[in-house]
Amino acid sequence: MKPVKLKKNLWITALVITSLPYSNDLLGQSSFINHTSQYSWSNLPTIHEPVFPKDTIDIRNFGAKGDGRTLNTKSINEAIRASNKKGGGVVLIPAGYWMSGPIALKSNVNLHLDDNAFLQFTSDFDQYEIVEGNYEGKPSARNQSPISGKDLENIAMTGKGTIDGNGDAWRMVGRGALTDGEWRRKLDSGGLVSADGKTWFPSEKTKLAHEEKRSVLLSEGKALADFEDIKDYLRPNMLMLTNCKKVLIEGVTLQNSPAWNVHPLMCQHITLRNLMIKNPDYAQNGDGIDIESCSNVLIEDCVLDVGDDAICIKSGKDEEGRKRGIATEQVIIRRNKVYLGHGGFVVGSEMSGGARDIFVEDCTFMGTDKGIRFKTTRGRGGVVENIHIRNINMSNIVHEAIFFDMYYWTAPPKANEVQEIPPVTIETPQIRNVYIDNVICNGANVGVFVRGLPEMPVKDIYLSNLFLTADKGIEIKDAQNISIKNAALYTDEVDPLVYIESARDLTFDRLVYKTELSTLVEVNGSNAQNLLFKNSNIGENKMEFKYGATEDAIKLNNN
Repeated sequence: MKPVKLKKNLWITALVITSLPYSNDLLGQSSFINHTSQYSWSNLPTIHEPVFPKDTIDIRNFGAKGDGRTLNTKSINEAIRASNKKGGGVVLIPAGYWMSGPIALKSNVNLHLDDNAFLQFTSDFDQYEIVEGNYEGKPSARNQSPISGKDLENIAMTGKGTIDGNGDAWRMVGRGALTDGEWRRKLDSGGLVSADGKTWFPSEKTKLAHEEKRSVLLSEGKALADFEDIKDYLRPNMLMLTNCKKVLIEGVTLQNSPAWNVHPLMCQHITLRNLMIKNPDYAQNGDGIDIESCSNVLIEDCVLDVGDDAICIKSGKDEEGRKRGIATEQVIIRRNKVYLGHGGFVVGSEMSGGARDIFVEDCTFMGTDKGIRFKTTRGRGGVVENIHIRNINMSNIVHEAIFFDMYYWTAPPKANEVQEIPPVTIETPQIRNVYIDNVICNGANVGVFVRGLPEMPVKDIYLSNLFLTADKGIEIKDAQNISIKNAALYTDEVDPLVYIESARDLTFDRLVYKTELSTLVEVNGSNAQNLLFKNSNIGENKMEFKYGATEDAIKLNNN
């Protein structure tokens, strides 16, 4: 027996794989790769990187001082404009401690940070103008991002320096998210506390916006000046690129962002390489990388440790996202490591413009809330399809290792609850054609979770070569044409191994599991049908059928 330690000191016991049947080739080369998936891996997208002249401009030539006190906003921006005017090149931020306000990138310029360059953005909110921005795919009032670019081509940020967004100065934080020592230091730093003593605010304007539940959206008749009384609440994304082409971000450390960290929107040919992206675990909206309505993207060899989703695919929210109609597509994500985060690789929930032709491989997720995460809900619309994932390691996942959910931020019905099924419309989201191969997870609450909608099931999902240690095995609800082959499930003493509700056309081939479970399969709902278990040693005496489900829903083929 092999002990496996999970979060919160929860211990379970997992049998080593050699003690179970059908284990000889579980972790070997997959014999179950869908032909479409296999063909697609041999035809990966092409990403074009920018090229720059060798001319170098030093920001010190424009009066910048790396003393940690001087505000260098004017000097850095003048250097960038001068490089752009000359036809482009490198703008050098040398070793030193450089304070700055917002920086605007320009075409054909590579902003390069020396190894010991520390660029920190000021906590003086007056240095940031209120601008028209984007929040969850919708037009909104935001403070100007610390680094931004719009309608640019051939741009880069490179080097081994550090960029710090001073995010703690912007964000409110709940008492429960901090240790006693951290909370005392927050109180000592200034700011205000809510009447119940549970929330710290950095300023009066942030406190006012939160307590009055003020919207940041630019609805009809709203002007930017109307948000001045809650200006501090309008946290910016740290690096905001809009409608840019040929972008390279390489080598730098990006940390402590006020909101999202790296956010390309409607960009093409983006390379994110060898980045370290770090935010506190209490940083709400502290996403690492959010790729929104972009195409031809490469994210490789990055390390992320953040307070929200780590690597996330988006394409706009609800009606605005559908009107934009720009999918995120042709994306390669490989050799990345994620520590804390609400998901390692995430699609959604703002996916109304669609997401397709995305390839994820050779990544490791450690301590994330969820591992592979797909999330959406009614009203979004959009199609997520042709997603290819392989060779993923996970350790100590808090909730689900592999997760598909179409009830994001909404309450799903219970198994026996009579519900009115809405018609399929343009607002109905779809998730289909997802291929996941060779996933090893040591510690999760649930191994595989799939939950679609009655009117639009999650469908055409192909999972193979899974080796999952989790409290629970597999839960599938409102799904169609799901195939799981070569899956070793080391679960706690929690029945059942496989829970199925209102799903059909499911195939389970070569499941490996602990024999101590009293119930292996539970089927719920009269519309559950065509459930095939092959080569898995599942007997009829370890099945349960509830809420109208019948025994003829399952077919056994234990060869």
